Amino acid sequence: QVQVVESGGNLVQAGGSLRLSCLASGDTSSTYAMAWFRQAPGKDREFVAAIMWSDSTTYYGDPVRGRFTISGNNAKTAVTLQMNSLEPEDTAVYYCAATRSPSVGTVLGPWYEYDYWGQGTQVTVSS
Repeated sequence: QVQVVESGGNLVQAGGSLRLSCLASGDTSSTYAMAWFRQAPGKDREFVAAIMWSDSTTYYGDPVRGRFTISGNNAKTAVTLQMNSLEPEDTAVYYCAATRSPSVGTVLGPWYEYDYWGQGTQVTVSS
């Protein structure tokens, strides 16, 4: 089992920046990738970004590409999401997740392909 805990959510003005952190514990050696998803009220859970532990390859969803950056440590225990140029449309609960699958197809979602989840952290961007 792997436990995942997010932190760093906050209220920020449009154009501002925020940094989310995710800590994983337990059997992290069994995971191949970690990712961030987000879910706004009334919408499906959406892929944001992911990092593959094997070679640190990163992937991004179209809405955030060029504005967000995901990074992680070699121990597979920490992932961060640096969010710049935030927009009101980025308002959502952000979730950190880990997967035991080495497949890139799995890494890119959908969300139910992931095995372990945190409780989420709220990000609100005011206009």
